[in-house]
Amino acid sequence: MSIYDLGFNEHLEQFRIAQKLDSFDVGRVISEHKDRYIVKTPTKELNAELIGNLRFTANDRYDLPAVGDWVAFSEYDENKGLIHAIYPRHSIIERKAVGKAGQVQIIATNIDYGLIVQAVNRDFNLNRLERYLIICNASKVEPIIVLSKVDLINTTALETILTQIKSRINKVPIITVSSETIGYDTLKEVIKAGKTYCLLGSSGVGKSTILNNLSGKLQMKTGEISSSVNKGRHITSHRELIVLDTGGILIDNPGMREVGIADTTGGLEITFETILEYAQNCRYKDCTHTHEAGCAVLLAVESGDIDKDAYANFQKMEKEKHHFESSVQEKRKKDKKFGKLIKRVLKEKKKNKY
Repeated sequence: MSIYDLGFNEHLEQFRIAQKLDSFDVGRVISEHKDRYIVKTPTKELNAELIGNLRFTANDRYDLPAVGDWVAFSEYDENKGLIHAIYPRHSIIERKAVGKAGQVQIIATNIDYGLIVQAVNRDFNLNRLERYLIICNASKVEPIIVLSKVDLINTTALETILTQIKSRINKVPIITVSSETIGYDTLKEVIKAGKTYCLLGSSGVGKSTILNNLSGKLQMKTGEISSSVNKGRHITSHRELIVLDTGGILIDNPGMREVGIADTTGGLEITFETILEYAQNCRYKDCTHTHEAGCAVLLAVESGDIDKDAYANFQKMEKEKHHFESSVQEKRKKDKKFGKLIKRVLKEKKKNKY
């Protein structure tokens, strides 16, 4: 195995040379636990921590390592290392942090494809599927929909679900799999060597089962199917990066109960492209698509050209997006005000000292 088998590329190599990081080793973060990280190289895995300067100069979560990051590190003891720098990221999958206004949670970085997993029995939810699509589109990550547990419903029910998806979502591949290994040959065909894939989905949808089937070995324990809710019990408790024998890199991810939108880069517009196309024909440029006369979107909803449920979900997430952006601006104002207060206190303290 070489560093390129872990997803390294020439762009990162050029950065390494330009920033004079060639005196350090290169590794990829495959797991994080608070302020501790497991860094993988072609030959070993190390327990690593940040050097003091990197930790204390971090302004926010983006300045700290996350699963999927490339880092420059030095080994100071057997299987122990110090992280000196983080390489540039080409993508960041993130969501709104639960219970923290204006803050984000980084799910994984340097992802090429997002495998959005939904079970077709009780978990399937088209609105939630669109939420995951927004996260992928905002992150410039190519989405692939994976419908799991297809053995738990009949063919007619599965066809109904596929029709529902295709009526609202275009240009996104759909792969169906089951715990009986149905569909895994098709899924393996989309896994490309050197590319990184992130499993996204709620608890119990079968992400660990998919990981085990793709890797051909028991990487993650899977829970028994609960007879009361007909879904697997949640097993994965943290993000972890695993290199498959086929050459692809897969990041497993704990199930997310909440999929809050932290979209400031156009993910919503890409996901609901059809609605935005109609919006270009609205009478008013600042049309909110809620009540205005001459709104092309509302006319399309009334005529059935735009799915009513898709429109309702778009409106809900549009409000959520604006609320998050407002929270971000408010947080920045508070941080700036607090920064000025600290400077003033330090200045007064210095003045009184003399």
